[in-house]
Amino acid sequence: MNERMGGMNGAESLVRTLVASGIDTCFANPGTSEMHFVGALDKVEGIRAVLGLFEGVVTGAADGYARMTGRPAATLLHLGPGLANGLANLHNARRAASPIVNVVGDHATYHAQYDPPLASDVAGFARPVSAWVHASLSPRTVAADAARAVQAARAAPGQIATLILPADTAWLDAEGPAAPLPVAPPPPPPAAAVDRAAQALKAGARAGILMRGAALTREALEDAGRIAAASGCRLFCDTFAPRLERGAGVVEVERIPYFAEAIVEFLKDLDTLVLVGAKPPTAFFAYPGKPSWCLPESCSLCYLAHDHEDGPAALAALAEAVKAPQHPVRRASLELPGAPSGKFNAHTIGLSIARHLPEGAVLSDDAATSSAPTLIAAASGRPHVHLALTGGSIGQGLPVAAGAATACPDRKVVCITGDGSGLYTPQALWTMGRERLDVTTVVFANRSYKILNVELGRVGVNTPGPKARAMLELRDPDLDWVSLAQGFGIEASRADTIEAFDAQFADAMEGRGPRLIEAVIG
Repeated sequence: MNERMGGMNGAESLVRTLVASGIDTCFANPGTSEMHFVGALDKVEGIRAVLGLFEGVVTGAADGYARMTGRPAATLLHLGPGLANGLANLHNARRAASPIVNVVGDHATYHAQYDPPLASDVAGFARPVSAWVHASLSPRTVAADAARAVQAARAAPGQIATLILPADTAWLDAEGPAAPLPVAPPPPPPAAAVDRAAQALKAGARAGILMRGAALTREALEDAGRIAAASGCRLFCDTFAPRLERGAGVVEVERIPYFAEAIVEFLKDLDTLVLVGAKPPTAFFAYPGKPSWCLPESCSLCYLAHDHEDGPAALAALAEAVKAPQHPVRRASLELPGAPSGKFNAHTIGLSIARHLPEGAVLSDDAATSSAPTLIAAASGRPHVHLALTGGSIGQGLPVAAGAATACPDRKVVCITGDGSGLYTPQALWTMGRERLDVTTVVFANRSYKILNVELGRVGVNTPGPKARAMLELRDPDLDWVSLAQGFGIEASRADTIEAFDAQFADAMEGRGPRLIEAVIG
């Protein structure tokens, strides 16, 4: 069990393999078992290490990085409990099809027999959120295992790969880094699928195209808009599309509503739904007396491209098949709101955000009930990217914003979050401060889990008592986001009028660096 001084150990071979395989960023919350990996970071050029003070920040940041680059970052997590702390945002990342390589330290192979306090079933924690899980058992295979992990993460449409690294495989002698492995591009859709979709659209049926993934990039949406011009079909995206390019000059799409009965009403006239990297729309939750399947019984499904296939190529092929015109329909026009006035609420805040949001901005969103007004107002704003809460596990907004800003330092990132959502991962503010990330966070402080107040009524609890109400209120004491952010080293301010908010948000958009605005609306 002796380490050769001065040689390359397993940890260094791992880091060098990650860099050779195209990974340039590692979001980390390491512990004792990962110290050899930490030491290797100083020996290897080409990889940036970003510390997160909670594992949910680490995994969420890797998700945001992947959504903006299409490439995996690595995470470094401490044993099973560290991985478990990051599972909620790995769940969101899995739903987003974000490529991520988790490196999870574990006890030395010979030490596990003693059942030390942090011993756990690391693979058992990893499997529900990982497409690929492997434990290295020898320092001489660590590099090859790492190359396979990156290859697995980059497989279409994007996957989570988890490599478990026992401490002794990190410190013992290795043979050197491994060469990167080839990654197959997403395959084009079968010609028969294109033909079926073209026939469905030509049949004169009331049709729609539901898109997800790479099909929601600006270029792919141009082809979707051309198809709509030729066929008259509607264009949709998922309620929580992982990444959507939108705003002035971008082909407009209709977002599927959230509640089941709203989806049913929204889609009631469809005869055909063409799917591009998406699944059929269903209710987010089951409710007494409400549907789970939201399409009309008579509506037929047509799979143009599955999520692992090339959605943009599928749209391009379909555009050719239906002899689409050169120009699409429904490009959004630039219509910026004027200075908002009147009541201070999510609606007027949304107008202010849309008014000042710069071109190319990234909007990271887990504001739940408060996000819709911003999305509506910004639809005709300057072109930007929207990153949604893909898996429904709140606490994504701040970490995803940190990862997006790490990936795209020249783009303004705005995080809109609720006071309830934000408190799942407030440690992300510290990472923003340390890394000087250009993120402006807007906290909708309604002093409530407002979405749960809505849900309580939807399940039939119409007259909640004091115990039930106490479970949903964020009062006594009131949260102080300004003090919290300042404690993490972030410039922060509070607004309780729309005029104050508009001035503060405009100032934040003109400046650079991390900033937080607490919008007290409740």
